[in-house]
Amino acid sequence: MPRSLYGRAALILIVPVVTLQLGVSLVFIQRHFEDVTVQLTNGLILEFQLLQETADGANNQGEALIVVDKIATPLRLNASYSDSETIPSQNFRRFIDITGGTVIRSLTDGIPNIGPILLPNDHEVTVFLPTKWGDLNVSFARNRVSANNPHQLLVWTIGLGLFMVIIAFIFLRNQLRPIKRLSHAAEAFGKGHHLPYRPSGAYEVRSAGNAFLEMRARIERHIEQRTLMLSGVSHDLRSPLTRLKLALSMSDDPSANGMRKDVEDMQRLLDEFLTFARRDADSASDVESVNSSELIGNIVDGYATRGEPVLLHETIGEGTLQLRPTAIRRAIENLIDNALNYGSCAEISVVHRKKSVTISIEDSGAGIPESQRIEALKPFARLDPARNQNIATGVGLGLSIAADVARAHGGQLRLDTSERLGGLKADLILPIG
Repeated sequence: MPRSLYGRAALILIVPVVTLQLGVSLVFIQRHFEDVTVQLTNGLILEFQLLQETADGANNQGEALIVVDKIATPLRLNASYSDSETIPSQNFRRFIDITGGTVIRSLTDGIPNIGPILLPNDHEVTVFLPTKWGDLNVSFARNRVSANNPHQLLVWTIGLGLFMVIIAFIFLRNQLRPIKRLSHAAEAFGKGHHLPYRPSGAYEVRSAGNAFLEMRARIERHIEQRTLMLSGVSHDLRSPLTRLKLALSMSDDPSANGMRKDVEDMQRLLDEFLTFARRDADSASDVESVNSSELIGNIVDGYATRGEPVLLHETIGEGTLQLRPTAIRRAIENLIDNALNYGSCAEISVVHRKKSVTISIEDSGAGIPESQRIEALKPFARLDPARNQNIATGVGLGLSIAADVARAHGGQLRLDTSERLGGLKADLILPIG
């Protein structure tokens, strides 16, 4: 079955039309043309029998030809005697001759021992009648035994059928166009774009379009409220944390060291909350054409400047991507930071394919078990027991942010095991175009 709605609707339209046309055409040809041909041929058989009786009553072939010609002329028949050597050995009709078989069968049944019957074209028929003085060659117009041009019915049926199918295709395309517009608007919204959309088309399509607009508005309000809440809470907590840090830094109490560490952890968690809140703002930024190799090279150079063990392992191919640079950079940096937190180094590979680019970040840590990889992509997921409990991890937003950024670009984040380093391998797959 076709996978698209357009293909399925077209199939539903074409199959009944073609079946109906073929069925009606075949039945009409069989019943109408065959019956008409039989009736006309039976009338002609009587004339042939008259010619045979007249020829058999003559005294010789010459006399038989004279008397036969007197009868054949008013009947619009051409009669003459032929040499036995020029008489064909079998009947002949063209393959496309629809009623020719009926003519031959009716004449054979009506006149015993009739000679060959020739139907070379749509205009003339030749019959060899057995008489006392030899085979009488009788020719007559084809319309004496069958209707003119019976194939015209098929031509008109097929022509009108194709014409109506084209009309139906145009109508069907106009009906499916609003559905495609709705699909494009929904797909773009899932990737962070806000395409202008106005419901149109049939009543059901307009209802679905209005429901989509209401849903999009609710989601946008929810995202805006969540972003404002996270940003506001995180921002408001910075001031008391700053005062606590200042007070603890001026304290000489040895027990304040633990409190300083707690304040630093809270500061780091707030930074991650702010990063999570800024994710939606990054998703709404404009799309730009970016060379993937240059983007990765700049990120690696930045880590190298800070002395971080981040290496560019290999780059296969070259290509330009349509993406949001800030969001993609933050996603890649989150994956690199995770690799550095749980392993001794991070290695990056870039592979360009025909329709996508895969950016792989590998580490030498403990990795994530396959059964927990789906859970690891959820926000606020903490899988420390699966990796290293002695590492000060965040709130579990790094992989979630990277996965959301990939989905917003029409791609995906896939977790696997690094065969080369033995730790986690995170593949950020982005489509080209």
